[in-house]
Amino acid sequence: MPHGRTPEEARAEARLTAARLSGEGVVALALTWVDNAGVARVKGVPLQRLPEVAVEGVGFSPVFDVFLVDDAVTTSRYLGGPDGDLRVFPVLDRAVALAAQPGWALAPGERYRQDGLPHPACQRRFAARMVEAAAERGIAFRAAFETEWIVQRAADGSYPTDGPAYGLHRVTDCSDYLRDVLLALEAQGLTVQQLHPEYSPGQFEVSVAAKDPLGAADDAVLVRATIRGVSAQHGLRASFAPAFEPDGVGNGGHLHLSAWRDGHNLLAGPAGERPAGDGASFLAGVLRELPALLALGAPSPASYLRLVPSHWAGCFRCWGVENREAALRLIQGADDQANAEVKCFDQAANPYLAVGGVIAAGLAGLDAKAPLPEPVQGDPALLPPERQPPRLPTSLDATLTAFRTSTALRDALGDVLFEAIAAVRAAENAAYAELPPEDLIAATRWRY
Repeated sequence: MPHGRTPEEARAEARLTAARLSGEGVVALALTWVDNAGVARVKGVPLQRLPEVAVEGVGFSPVFDVFLVDDAVTTSRYLGGPDGDLRVFPVLDRAVALAAQPGWALAPGERYRQDGLPHPACQRRFAARMVEAAAERGIAFRAAFETEWIVQRAADGSYPTDGPAYGLHRVTDCSDYLRDVLLALEAQGLTVQQLHPEYSPGQFEVSVAAKDPLGAADDAVLVRATIRGVSAQHGLRASFAPAFEPDGVGNGGHLHLSAWRDGHNLLAGPAGERPAGDGASFLAGVLRELPALLALGAPSPASYLRLVPSHWAGCFRCWGVENREAALRLIQGADDQANAEVKCFDQAANPYLAVGGVIAAGLAGLDAKAPLPEPVQGDPALLPPERQPPRLPTSLDATLTAFRTSTALRDALGDVLFEAIAAVRAAENAAYAELPPEDLIAATRWRY
């Protein structure tokens, strides 16, 4: 049984969960996990079967670890083909009734082998292992993902507003829709920090309160499912793709992370100054691994249409205090509330891989006492060439090369998951990298 529970304990918890959800009108549970292509996959089960599912799980093929974004299937050194089976189990304390999909609830799933051992390619379990590795060093994290999306009318592909970037005009035009997004998120227990228009036509952003890393990744999946549900109710279609229009500003999926030990934020320092000690080494580790981390956080060939200079996408391998052009931005809030924002990530990413990978890279830097270089001020693209920090990879192919040579990420992910990710990236690169931008965008616009 997962998490060391007995069958009796699992059934008892499931009965309580089912009773709670039934009282909210739920009749079915969407049991979901996110694959290596960044797509949330699902098995639906009637709520009345939840006690049975909590004990036995639901069968699913391990081949889904090598699915591509277009549902084509590749193979890896360890995974692929028609053989084998896994059991996916619901994380019962994260099950929530979906406000925009009456009768349905959603719960994240974790995958196990038929002998009861964790599946070595389970992405959520990978993130959990990294949290546990940090805890062994006395460190706990708070994390949150920003969610950006673009909406069009489902009927004709037009934008529901022609208002300016960040403009009140857009809120006025879409006030009913945005109200319902806010109400649905809050009905599901999420604390919304901000909801506002973004830069591109029809683009919005929502930020929710930080949680532990697993909770943050669970929330990222839940937020997107909720936005899709509310959008459908309003005759809209939502896209979370990293690139939506050629030469446009796509959707980011920035990760915010703070590191705590004994009640002290390791990333906090005097205003305008760098963190010191383990906090500095943690950031240095993330910075060192950023080219390889893009395989987890910017995993689509379309991601590199977004990662361009002077677009606040973080395409330079540098860090800066409150610098929105740096790939790693240090935000220094009041009262020990500093956090690092990884700006080069987008929502083609599996959030469990993204947050787990950043923790793994940071811990490797901490263990090595890696030195943190000087911060960069201003737009790196406008600096003299001799002072410019290096660009991050400009293609998925270059990112894959960096990923394959990353000892820190291979050690953290384990060979089975590492090789599956590499296989999916290589196959998607082969399928899409040579397409013109407009064709690449058309192929991926509605897949995320």
